[in-house]
Amino acid sequence: MSAATSSEHDVVIVGAGSSGSVLTRRLLDAGLTVHVVEAGPADDEPAIHDPRGWPGLWHSDVDWAVMTVPQKHAAGRSLHWPRGRVLGGSSSLNGMIYVRGHRADYDAWAYQGCTGWDWDSVLPLFRRSEDHADGAGHWHGAGGHLPVTRIADPHPTSRAFVEAALSLGHPLTEDFNGEHMVGVGYNHVTIADDRRMSAWRGFVEPVRDHSGLTVTTGALVHRVVVESGRAVGVEYESDGQLHQARAARETVLSGGAIGSPQILLHSGIGPADHLTELGIDVRADLPGVGENLHDHLLISNVYAASRPLPPGTGNLLEAQLFASSDPARTVPDLQPLFIHMVLPADGYPVPEHGYTIAPGVVRPLSRGTLRLASADPGDAPLVDPNLLAEPHDLEALVDAVEICREIGGAAAFDTWRETEVAPGPDARTRDDLREYVRRAVTTYHHQVGTCRMGVDSLSVVDPALRVHGMDGLRVADASVMPSVPSGNTNAPAIMVGEKAADLILADHA
Repeated sequence: MSAATSSEHDVVIVGAGSSGSVLTRRLLDAGLTVHVVEAGPADDEPAIHDPRGWPGLWHSDVDWAVMTVPQKHAAGRSLHWPRGRVLGGSSSLNGMIYVRGHRADYDAWAYQGCTGWDWDSVLPLFRRSEDHADGAGHWHGAGGHLPVTRIADPHPTSRAFVEAALSLGHPLTEDFNGEHMVGVGYNHVTIADDRRMSAWRGFVEPVRDHSGLTVTTGALVHRVVVESGRAVGVEYESDGQLHQARAARETVLSGGAIGSPQILLHSGIGPADHLTELGIDVRADLPGVGENLHDHLLISNVYAASRPLPPGTGNLLEAQLFASSDPARTVPDLQPLFIHMVLPADGYPVPEHGYTIAPGVVRPLSRGTLRLASADPGDAPLVDPNLLAEPHDLEALVDAVEICREIGGAAAFDTWRETEVAPGPDARTRDDLREYVRRAVTTYHHQVGTCRMGVDSLSVVDPALRVHGMDGLRVADASVMPSVPSGNTNAPAIMVGEKAADLILADHA
């Protein structure tokens, strides 16, 4: 491989996903120069921009297609985690649902020592990003770079889902990001003029020609470059050559819950015993790097339809329910999702025409790890979320399945439902449903936590997102979240980008 060449900017950002895109725009607007280093290509694939095109992006050239190690408590299966490898990151592949989570999620972060991350502190950051269809108010912002819209014409089966849930006593929720999160309703989405609005499209594309911005795509980062205890940039491979992107002020990893810890480990920043075992020189012994990996749980209740479904005009993920597995809970822990297509359940039949009511758990207790398979940056890491290791997660997901079966069997679906395919009519007892969950559980693809923010010995970054023991290096993405918010993670990751920008600009005022 050819010798390294280098360039220097004020800030180097690794990853052009939800957090990285926001951070890039805010730093450019503040007058700093920014070099964005992205492993994937430009977002030229037409299916990215079609709100109904995301299923075809899985296992494509813009998907990292992360595979977990076999899951001990989930029938020994390896699960596919779609992760964006493209400008926009996973905001170019996701279902475009805009949900922030419950205020208790962020207050819990602050309670654990992450000062400045409580709900009252982060709500203005959420509002700042938004150009919401409802206009500006206490709950929403207007004039931001991210369009957030309502479902204008729900699919008839999405209407049936909402009607069915209401008939069973679930309350109607007009805005999952408003005062009351619990209930059933239609999603707010990051779609404008029937086109996906990824974080890249919203924040960076309008200033793509900015003189202070350099974007390098197709660049696999090998390591953070450390000189005299300070991060001064990154080394990356592009077209068979090594290059350095050097940072005069800060280097920021925004590679997500998989990419950021992987880069830290290859840089010698992580558990000393693991690094030594692989022959990687230890630069900072941080045992928490790669720990605390977790994700929302999801499974597919699949129904064969009595007739072909009409094509939708909006998103495929239009409606959902936030509920609790225990009436005594003060916050939701279940998030069943409706999809007006078949999202197959692993090992179960796939009907020609159908729809999916997907039970989800948004407060999982199980935690896993990310480790390197080798010292080669090109090798995929060993990703083990340890799904269902905590019995509570299994029981909560079975609770969610039972709620979704009630909804799927309600009268509102009588004109659409032919039969339940998964778990199927033979699944009658709770033990049957436990077996179904183990056989077919997957996740929402909301991975977080592997570079956890905090003040204890297993945290990786402090509340200002600075990597412990390493000057000039921060992490800004979902990996810093101590626990996953109770909702889809794109909006929270965008908020992390906003917060990171404020922190960096305050330090370099």
